[in-house]
Amino acid sequence: MKRREFVSSAILAAATLPTLRFVPALARSGPIADISAVTADGRPVTLSSAEVREFAESLNGQLLLRGDAGYDEARLLLNPSFDKHPALIVQPADAGDIQKAVNFARELNLLLAVKCGGHSHSGQSTCERGMQIDLKSFRGATVDATAKRVSVKGGSLLGLVDRESMAQGLVTPLGTVSHTGVGGLTLGGGFGRIARRYGMAIDNLNSMDVVTADGQLRHASSRENPDLFWGLRGGSGNFGVVTNFEFNLHPMQRQVIAGKVTFPIEKARDVLSMYADYARAAPDDLYFDPMLVLPPGGAPGVAQLDVCYSGAAKDADRALAPLRKVGTPMSDTIKAMDYVEVQRSGDWADARMLGTYIKGGFISAMPADLIAALIDGFKGDPRRTTAVFFQHCGGACGRVPEDATAFANRYAMANMMIMSGWRHGDDPTDHIEAARRHWSTVEKFTRGFYVNDMPREATAKDINANYRGNYKKLAALKTKYDPSNLFRLNANVQPLRA
Repeated sequence: MKRREFVSSAILAAATLPTLRFVPALARSGPIADISAVTADGRPVTLSSAEVREFAESLNGQLLLRGDAGYDEARLLLNPSFDKHPALIVQPADAGDIQKAVNFARELNLLLAVKCGGHSHSGQSTCERGMQIDLKSFRGATVDATAKRVSVKGGSLLGLVDRESMAQGLVTPLGTVSHTGVGGLTLGGGFGRIARRYGMAIDNLNSMDVVTADGQLRHASSRENPDLFWGLRGGSGNFGVVTNFEFNLHPMQRQVIAGKVTFPIEKARDVLSMYADYARAAPDDLYFDPMLVLPPGGAPGVAQLDVCYSGAAKDADRALAPLRKVGTPMSDTIKAMDYVEVQRSGDWADARMLGTYIKGGFISAMPADLIAALIDGFKGDPRRTTAVFFQHCGGACGRVPEDATAFANRYAMANMMIMSGWRHGDDPTDHIEAARRHWSTVEKFTRGFYVNDMPREATAKDINANYRGNYKKLAALKTKYDPSNLFRLNANVQPLRA
């Protein structure tokens, strides 16, 4: 997610985290104490030492308990605001391990979270005293260049897919930061730097294998379990744990025209006005995001354009001409770059050193009143990073019918977000409230939100409305595939009551 790049200035003041070494948890032969856990509905439950050891010994992968080496690394998300302690962390080695974990959680009605890359903005890929399935050991990507497809294990990070597919001169649109988990990104929709050209991640899926709440491993495609295939494409993690994704690939040259154009913050209105005029009309192979940043410590703010043009190099100047008309920049790094390197360009800003809070929503246009509200409410504070940023939508993403997949917000020109970031350990109250105040002045210009950036306080009513005309079908699917709502830590659609 683009927000990773906004934390850089605050990270400079943060302490470096220790590197945690992974050691197999149950290499120990000593006794395991009974474990205090919680059910999905929050009731306390005690897991006996015998059933925990039996479960652990059934796995080909690892079971981590509190105090084990590797436990803290597994439980943490990229945002340290979420400091939760699962009772059990399963690191599966194969699909069979995932089935065993799902069955164990269902039979004991345990609260269940699934972690892929740990980018969950709402903190739902970990949990307090429940079970976390951590897919860090379940990664891999295999390219079939002849069929133009890539098979991706469910715990993979998008950088692996970029690297393996681009080595064959092929690509599929996946996100903007290479350590993003393919699973969470795709199940929520999946925007990226080439999505305007080739569609969202869900638009490039050929099939998926998924462990549903009954522990069954199901294949989902347009021909097999097509209802499940529809729901998995944008329905968040509501229907199970995906063990394998098969994406269609597209031929693309390695070199793209990419970089950042940076202006002083006083040019913010000009930058946003240009975006308002050009974002929707831009060619499909141009992706560009404006961002306004006020760093901590009182340093001068900047207005920046993050650019990736993947079309023919001879047409780049024409595509970029409107951006050049904003004025003379402080810096301009746009040049020919390797696409895989562009995808890695924001990785170094590790948000585990920073707490963040984001409010976001889709916009279909950027009227003058919205620009005024964004500028007027953009107030910095020396204790935090303050940012406004966008994710360019439209193009091929917007030419798919709203009901073709569970993702319904096809009308969007951009995903607009407001962020506060603070040093880990500081009281976040003022910083969160500042973002909420600013958001309250612009929310009326939005319609719906990206479930991968779902706000922490989203209610069931908010989530259901966000699925728009697809909600009723999703609720029926949830009732069919997960009637007990085992998979609830997501943009949750609750099953229909009998």
